[in-house]
Formats: sequence, structure tokens, C-alpha cells
Amino acid sequence: MTSTERGPQVVTPVPAQAGDQPALATPAYRVPTVPEAAWSMAGCRRRTWVSRAILLSILVFQAALSLRLENTAFQDEAVYLSSGHVQIAHLLYGTPVPTDYASYFSGSPFLYPVVAALVDARFGLAGARLLSLFFMLGANTLLYAMTRRLFSERPALAAAALFAVIPSTIVLGHFATYDSAAIFLLALAAWIIVRTDRAPLVAVLLAAPVAVLAVGTKYAAGLYLPTLVVLAALVAWPHRARWSIVRAVLLVIGVVVPILAGLHYSDVLDGVRATTTAREHGTDGARELLWKTAVWSGLMFLTACGGGIAYSRRGRMDESPLAARLGVAGGVWRALLGLLLCGTALLAPAYQIHLATSVALYEHLGFGLLFAAPMAGVGLTRLVGAHFRFPQLACVLWVATLCMGVTKSAEWFTSWPEASRLNTALRQYVTPGAGRYLAETPNVPVYYLRDITDQTHWTSLYHIGYRDAHGAVHHGEDGYRKALADGWFDLVVLDGVATPQMDPVITAAVRSSGKYRLMATVPFGEDHGRYRIWVKR
Repeated sequence: MTSTERGPQVVTPVPAQAGDQPALATPAYRVPTVPEAAWSMAGCRRRTWVSRAILLSILVFQAALSLRLENTAFQDEAVYLSSGHVQIAHLLYGTPVPTDYASYFSGSPFLYPVVAALVDARFGLAGARLLSLFFMLGANTLLYAMTRRLFSERPALAAAALFAVIPSTIVLGHFATYDSAAIFLLALAAWIIVRTDRAPLVAVLLAAPVAVLAVGTKYAAGLYLPTLVVLAALVAWPHRARWSIVRAVLLVIGVVVPILAGLHYSDVLDGVRATTTAREHGTDGARELLWKTAVWSGLMFLTACGGGIAYSRRGRMDESPLAARLGVAGGVWRALLGLLLCGTALLAPAYQIHLATSVALYEHLGFGLLFAAPMAGVGLTRLVGAHFRFPQLACVLWVATLCMGVTKSAEWFTSWPEASRLNTALRQYVTPGAGRYLAETPNVPVYYLRDITDQTHWTSLYHIGYRDAHGAVHHGEDGYRKALADGWFDLVVLDGVATPQMDPVITAAVRSSGKYRLMATVPFGEDHGRYRIWVKR
């Protein structure tokens, strides 16, 4: 009988033996292990290059905003470039220096003016202004690197984007004065301090000569040396604790000793007093200065304050869940860092209020905003939220800052008279190497007509010491009236803009003297301004 014909078979169960394990069936599907985070916190080449590409776009946009500004040389640009040419001629050919520039310049006449004049000699005013643009682009690049080191790429890009569109950055990027070079040097010193936070203590001394050079370039930069010293201690505290105090002391020694030596062995002390420590006070009220400060820097400062508060409450700078396990500096340290960077932005307004003047306010605000920018970057990223939850809020804030920067920079850059027609007219009346001339802004014709005249032949409306035929010396309004009554000047040029309080005094004195005739009126600007040129009969 075959097997299929057999009846049902009985299977006799085998008793289980002690220690036997039940057989496990192979699962049909195995759930894969899910990572805690979907992305890595570690840096990669792609993220680095994307960040650099965005930074490059920001810098190109910053350059475009600055290069769109156009006007003839401002009186400060003219005097610095002219002095640089004089210093170069003195060094090369022994030409006498007509005046003691160090006694009234706001920076060393042997640093920026000489460098800018070298560029100006080859490329003209446009080249000197491009030098300033190079400095401001370099400062923004260093700001990005410093903020990235302190926080991460996203706040760094946000800080650079905000700094690129504030009015001070736009103006100083196309303005041939000390300020752009000094801001660049301060940014370089701050970057060195942050970059060497884990290096040996003596590495911080690399920042000392840069900081000293910044002060020599523009004396007002010394206002920010305490910020650099405190920053040196703060950034090293999480890694070195109390040894960070030694680091700050080393930086103080490295900065103070060369500065004291420079003051002792040079003649710049008079210039420091005249332009910085003992500067003549003005008549502008605190309310007016606060309003101008708010207009020029208020949005960025408020963003920085918001970033400082947010950072002190939560130190995480990455949205990955893995970031919660990383060690973050304590809340007190974070609050101190935010207070230092944001508080630095208040130094320039406080100094200007103390002096009761708005002169150079727009320039000095840029110094403080350089240090507040990292916290402004944090504030902008916290406004966006995790995973770009509210990008529209950040866009509105940035566009508002951009609109203010574009408007105010264009407004300021057209605040002085355009002088190209004036320079053409003056060439007909200025005697090469001779003559005595009175002008509201003599530095401008001295710069443009330096091939036929120099500063020794020109007098401004800021100061005069006229000695009459009897040997008496007359100053102020009386000095101008007496000099014009005697026909001392061969040419008088007025514009009514640079010194509006003196313009009617000089106009009346010229007309009452009877020794001058109005030779030409040269229009400028869109508000129907006019240069008036009087020539001695």
C-alpha cells in the first residue's frame, strides 16, 4: 500500500527537555533604526562653500550700494589727500610742509593720508574711494568670520547682511577718510582676539599692534580699546577660566605701552587733544543727537539688543536635537557678552552728546555697530525661528534697514556742494604760486588745483589772525572785516553751506569794502545753490 493510501498518521509529541529554547520564527520585516537627528551638526565642504557664496553676494551688494554714490570731494577728503601729497613731496624732494597737520588732524598724518595719496596720484579720487571700499568690505568679511567663530554660519551671514546696508557702511565705503581704515583695523584686531581664544595666552598679543595702528589711524578708535580688552577675557573664559584675566592684562600691556611711547616721542598729542580728548563743544542738543542716532542706527541696535536678550536666555545655536547635549556657556557669560557687544554701540552717541555736536556722528556710529553686529545677527536668526518658521519677519526688518541705509546715505552724500564747475572757474583767477584767497571750504580748491596753488595761499572762515598795517592782530569776525576792508585777499569764494553763520558777515564785509566785484556765480545742486566769486578790483 502506498503512502497516500495509508490512514491518518498519529504524531507522538516528544517531551520537552529541560533547557531547550523555543524556536523563533524569522520576521518578515525589520523596522530600521531611526537616527535621532536627520542631519549632521559637523561642518562639511558643501556648507562652507554655500556660506562663502552667500557672503560674496552680500559683499557685492554692499559694493554696489556704495559705488552708486557720487559727488566731488568733501572738504575732509580734500584736506587728507592734499596733506598726503604734501607729505610725499616732503619725503621725496624735501618740499617744506606748509602747516603742522599733526596739531589738528584726527589721526596721524603719516598713515592713512600718505597711503590714500599714493593711490590718488595714480587713480585719482575714485581710486582713493575704492581704497575705502576695500577696507569696508574687508571689515565685513572679518565680521562674518568673527561671528561664525562665536556662534555659527547663520548668525554670521545675518550680521554681514545687516552691516552691509546700514548708512555708515554705505557712506564710508565710498568716502576717502580715516574712518574706513580704522574700522577695518578694529575688525581685524577683534577677529584675532576671537580666533585665538584657545591658543596660548601670548597669542593675543598679535592683536596689539593692529589695535595700536587703528588708534594711530583715527584717534577716536581708542574709545573701543576697552571693548577689545574685555572681549579678550570673555571669549577665553569658557576654555581658560581665570587665566583669561591674564590674557586681557597681556593685551592691555601690548596696547598701552606702544601708545604711550608714541605720544611721548611724537608731536601728535596736540592733535589728540584738539580732535578727541579736548575737542571744542558744539551747540547741538541731546534730543537732536538721539534722534539722529536712532535714524542712522536704531533698527540695527534694537535687533542687537533683541539678540543679546535671546542669547542670554538660550545659548543653543543649532536646531539639531544633538545640540542639547553639547556644553553651552552659562547664562551669566552669555549675558555679559551681549551686554559688551550691544553696549559698545552706545559709546559714540554718548561721546557726541558729551561734545554737544553732530559733526562726524554718522562716521563714529559705524565703529560701535561693528561690535553690535554679531548680536544683531543672532537677533535676526532668532526672529526667523527654528527651521525658518518666520522668514517674513526677518525680510521686513532687513528691507527696512536697507531702505534707511539707501535713503540716508544718498541724502548725506549730496549734502555738500558739487565743485567741478567751481574748479573750472577758479583756474581763470588763481595765480600760480601766488595770491591770497578766502573761501568757505578752501581745502576743495587746494586739492583740485594743487598743480597751481597750495594751502599757504588760502584762508578758511573758521579762523583768522590778520595783522593790519599798524601791527595789531585781529581775530574772528573783526579779523575778516578788517582784512576785507584793507583789500588783503585777491579772491573770495562763498557757497553759503559750509559756514552759514559766517556767510552773511563776509558778504556784507565784501560789499561794504568797495574793493571787490562779483566776477561769477556758479550754480550747484538741485536746490539752486550758488558759488559766488568776488575778485579784487
